[in-house]
Amino acid sequence: MALIDIQVPDIGDFDEVTVIELLVKPGDTVKAEQSLITVESDKASMEIPSSHAGVVKEIKVKLDDKVKQGSVVLTLEAAGADAAVAPAPAAVPAPAVQQVPAPVAAVAAAPVAAASGPVEVHVPDIGDFKDVSVIEILVKPGDSIKAEQSLITVESDKASMEIPSSAAGVLKELKVKLGDIVNIGDLLAILEGTAAPVAAVAAPAATAQPAAAAASAPVAVASVPAPVSAPAALPAHAPTVAPTGNLPHASPSVRKFARELGVPLAEVKGTGYKGRITPDDVQAFTKAVMTGAIRTEAQVAKAPAPAASGGGAGMDLLPWPKVDFSKFGPVERQPLSRIKKISGANLHRNWVMIPHVFNHDDADITELEAFRVQMNKENEKSGVKLTMLAFLIKASVAALKKFPQFNASLDGDQLVLKQYCHVAFAADTPNGLVVPVIRDADKKGVLQISQEMGELAKKARDGKLSPADMQGACFTISSLGGIGGRYFTPIINAPEVAILGVCKSQIEPVWDGKAFQPRLILPLSLSWDHRVIDGAAAARFNAYLGQILADFRRVLL
Repeated sequence: MALIDIQVPDIGDFDEVTVIELLVKPGDTVKAEQSLITVESDKASMEIPSSHAGVVKEIKVKLDDKVKQGSVVLTLEAAGADAAVAPAPAAVPAPAVQQVPAPVAAVAAAPVAAASGPVEVHVPDIGDFKDVSVIEILVKPGDSIKAEQSLITVESDKASMEIPSSAAGVLKELKVKLGDIVNIGDLLAILEGTAAPVAAVAAPAATAQPAAAAASAPVAVASVPAPVSAPAALPAHAPTVAPTGNLPHASPSVRKFARELGVPLAEVKGTGYKGRITPDDVQAFTKAVMTGAIRTEAQVAKAPAPAASGGGAGMDLLPWPKVDFSKFGPVERQPLSRIKKISGANLHRNWVMIPHVFNHDDADITELEAFRVQMNKENEKSGVKLTMLAFLIKASVAALKKFPQFNASLDGDQLVLKQYCHVAFAADTPNGLVVPVIRDADKKGVLQISQEMGELAKKARDGKLSPADMQGACFTISSLGGIGGRYFTPIINAPEVAILGVCKSQIEPVWDGKAFQPRLILPLSLSWDHRVIDGAAAARFNAYLGQILADFRRVLL
């Protein structure tokens, strides 16, 4: 048995790169060319492979470390043929890598003459990689492009890399889109302007490189400009569309693992370093889908739409009418957004399965609104704006504590009474309604609730809410106060047992025993599950909520 130091191989002209992922641990048995760590520069992320097979004895690096060529990654205990190989200082991964010329070596010394007018930018030599996916578009038509500026990011099974422009000018047209598959010589973009002198790139060597060479390929791409036009020796290649979009952060090996399992990475929440998706995240997602705890978007899309089912949605109803609307006049068809597809199926289930009952009441918020306005003036410099919805969340927390059956869920023939208090609020976005959750609202003040609401609402509008941001709610508030209306009947968000709807407040005359006084009145609409809550409890809940909003000091009791 012999101990071998595995070092960082030649990674091109990068001085130092950052360790962003550890792919093995002490005690693991690794094969030659198996990836050990993932590193990242400002241009590319790449996996560093092992030059030998053996058992990992000690890992010499940790997350966020800076490494370069020759840095020791880990120590292997090798057996058999590998045991006879002595570690060489600052060695490259394997002799076979040295037999294949790097892309940089393929550059001819003679520059191509400068060109003016429309300039075609092609995919340069990217090593022995083939059919790489476009995972990010970094520019748009009309942008001014500098020579060597990155245009797109592509990804193989081993590395992701940025493809630079071989010329400077104004981007007139982009010839690829997210998910396209590209190869060397494919047309990427058309620039208008003067191209910088660039070196001619020789045709890539046909000799296949081992996986260790993959680590150096992204660097070569970043440093070697593409020819102004495709070399005559390169065959024409039309990009083909792959069913992928803008994927979240994950190493190439994790993405390959997800593809093998058929896991949609866009739906997996990453728990790794800086939110990266780990193999454990992929496995946990797979387990959750198999147990029915969650459904993928594909499963939701394949599920029959309740309104369009031919048999009356399984309830012995008349079939949904099939109508050719175009015979009555011009029509336009628009696909439902992803959010509406998912929420529509859930809302239909909740409406059918839950026996809804509705209570409507009014709350006098005259003093509370005056206090809110005063506090916003005093805290103007803090940047946190108090909203009436934040006060409603805090008031609802007090009501949920007084009436714990509202902070519950049905589980078969058992009632689960929750000892925590997470309150959700409906947020309107361009793609549909989403429901982010304020966690532990009972432990937070109104200012902190307002701040978190603002952050979650921004994430919702930007489409960046994670599944964790929308899970675990005990009670939901749906507010139409900024729009209008008087009362409405919101649908309960299962497995919750109640939801509060709020409309726009308005000044109304209220009799005080002697005269009518102008008071600011807030309409309240409470929907509740009659399997858990009865009418008397619902009436008391609404009345108590109105008392708190009329005199917010009751929250302290």
